[in-house]
Amino acid sequence: MSDSLIIIPTYNEKENIEAITREILRLEKKFHILVIDDGSPDGTADIVKRLQSEYPGQLFLIQREGKLGLGTAYIRGFKWAMERRYDYIFEMDADFSHNPDDLIRLYKACTKEGGDLAVGSRYLTGVNVVNWPMGRVLMSYFASKYVRFVTRMNIRDTTAGFVCYRKKVLESIDLDAVKFKGYAFQIEMKFTAYKLGFKIIEVPIIFINRQFGESKMSRGIFKEGVIGVISMKINSLFKKYPKATSS
Repeated sequence: MSDSLIIIPTYNEKENIEAITREILRLEKKFHILVIDDGSPDGTADIVKRLQSEYPGQLFLIQREGKLGLGTAYIRGFKWAMERRYDYIFEMDADFSHNPDDLIRLYKACTKEGGDLAVGSRYLTGVNVVNWPMGRVLMSYFASKYVRFVTRMNIRDTTAGFVCYRKKVLESIDLDAVKFKGYAFQIEMKFTAYKLGFKIIEVPIIFINRQFGESKMSRGIFKEGVIGVISMKINSLFKKYPKATSS
């Protein structure tokens, strides 16, 4: 048994899913993986099923019909993880933009440094992004600064998708009330944890753009984040957040 579950949402990741699975499960720290596949027509789920016989009790799969959104995939995974009493729940991409070795650093930020939420940050020590077009780098960087300005969160990478939650954080959030499904989902989760008073630690990482497969980012998803953060902030002014308690 492991105390840590890594949730990996997938859609058409056949070039990456086997390699990322093997890289994670070779680590000295024992992790479990939950792949949530949104009906990938390229056979991603079939690859995971084959690997499950090689990694029994470590690799799990949930198949959904159609693209239902990143946020809903993670929420499904969070509930699955809490039902099975994992203490640390991670979000991670399948495409190697997140280095599997950094999982250990996020884990230690929570277990050794007292973090309730550890964020793999691209912008803590400058701009640590490799192989992105300059336009996308600028869009992501300034979007994060914009979110910091609106929300007043002291987090440099507010849109990061490489994170580790303590179970108590997810237990404290009404997951059924999470509004956003795409780009803004990551912002909403961090903002809610921040408003609840949980300790958030940023861990500097180097983000490397995918080599295989296609990016899921779109202008529509980006727009959701820009406009959505304003409504999220306004709504928070009329909402009471019970403060987190230590455990």
